[in-house]
Amino acid sequence: MGKIPTSKVQELVFAASDKKESRRITALLKQKLIRKIAPRIYTSNLEEKPASILKRNWYHLLAHLYPEALLSHRSALEFKPTINGHIFLTYSYTSNVKLPGLNIHLLAGNGPVEGDNLFFENLSAAQEARAFLENLQESRKKGEESKTLSIKEIEERLEVIFRSRGEDGLNALRDKAKDISRFLKMQKEFKKLNQIISALLSTGKSKNLKSPVALARALGEPFDPDRIKLFEQLYGELAGKNFHIHKAIQSSQHYKAFAFFEGYFSNYIEGTEFTVEEAKEIVFTKTPLPARAEDSHDVLGTYRIVSNKKEMSVCPSSANHFLDLLRTRHAVLLQARLSKKPGEFKDKNNRAGDSEFVDWRLVNGTLKKGFEWYSLLQNPFAKAVYMMFLVSEVHPFLDGNGRIARVMMNAELSSKGLSKIIVPTVYREDYMGALRKLTRQRIADPYIRMLGRAYDFSATLRQNSIDEMEGYLIKTDSFKEPKAGKLSF
Repeated sequence: MGKIPTSKVQELVFAASDKKESRRITALLKQKLIRKIAPRIYTSNLEEKPASILKRNWYHLLAHLYPEALLSHRSALEFKPTINGHIFLTYSYTSNVKLPGLNIHLLAGNGPVEGDNLFFENLSAAQEARAFLENLQESRKKGEESKTLSIKEIEERLEVIFRSRGEDGLNALRDKAKDISRFLKMQKEFKKLNQIISALLSTGKSKNLKSPVALARALGEPFDPDRIKLFEQLYGELAGKNFHIHKAIQSSQHYKAFAFFEGYFSNYIEGTEFTVEEAKEIVFTKTPLPARAEDSHDVLGTYRIVSNKKEMSVCPSSANHFLDLLRTRHAVLLQARLSKKPGEFKDKNNRAGDSEFVDWRLVNGTLKKGFEWYSLLQNPFAKAVYMMFLVSEVHPFLDGNGRIARVMMNAELSSKGLSKIIVPTVYREDYMGALRKLTRQRIADPYIRMLGRAYDFSATLRQNSIDEMEGYLIKTDSFKEPKAGKLSF
């Protein structure tokens, strides 16, 4: 038998009863292309320690050794072995298997049920609701050897769900857990889960909670006090002032044309750059450009919201409605970017350059507290200016924050029959600079005046077709890069 190319040898090779495969493995061993690192397990990696190799390939290993098994308990929430290599599977029998780098805990129990997810090859993973029930079972072991997370860790995970998906998301998880608890005979575990969720929603006893984060949620959401002072300062600059307003042209053709450039510039300012012709093709064929599918969907999602006059007439009526509106619109805006969790608030901190935004654990509370100042403002332009900064400064999502902030700003104006605001490319540096000045130096006047100028200019876009409006925007240098032209305000 000739030498077998190493490019065709996987990192893990498993012994097989098939004679042909067995001969292939014997040949590989003779040629020293693989080595044995555990019973019936070989590797083509001749350098690393067996523990590192097996731990890195844990999902391949489990799928091969325990077909039809279910990643369960803490492993179904963590989706990886613990630091010391403990991993938990629900299987047809109970056993502990120790391999280099891995401690495999097999737990006898029900296999996959409806709603559980295929994880890798023939290895499944318990659905979220089932995993929470499993983690509320009794466990005599402690630390990593315990099949369950601690109550504190469970509470913290549920609090993250509340923060990112809202009350409806947490209730949906509870409803699903209730349904499957009967089939899995886990009513006792559901009772514990229900108590925690009720406490988080302030409908139960908060004194039963263990996690400081969860307790803060139950007693009233924590917020960023420094940001609230900044929002109060902006409110003070806006309250009681009679800013001028521009009536919108009452024409559906004009609304659609304006919405096209509203979405175009809103994406361009964030680095999603297309030519106008490319954007037209995307919007009017509703088909993404093959080489830039996600960027194309960003343009489509933005246009879908801002061109919908009914949607843009909706303004938040309460703090909870405000959060729901943000999540719903974000889900449409970033529908193709699943890695950015469309419709969910961030679950880790984000920053832009030197600017750190509100801590992810304080998003809900800061938005709700900031909403109080918004609700006191009367002038539509003042409300729009405040709303844009509130969303931008909190930065509640992993991505799309600038775009959703401008959507919320323009909904304030559109709902009152007023002209919306675009921020053309040529005005980008003025826009970003004024935002930074308010954030870093606490100076609000440049920001208010900047949006006032953009508002005055936007009101001059009175054309009823995209082509006519494009021609006007070209004449005013709107498409030029900053410092390459100047807007004719």
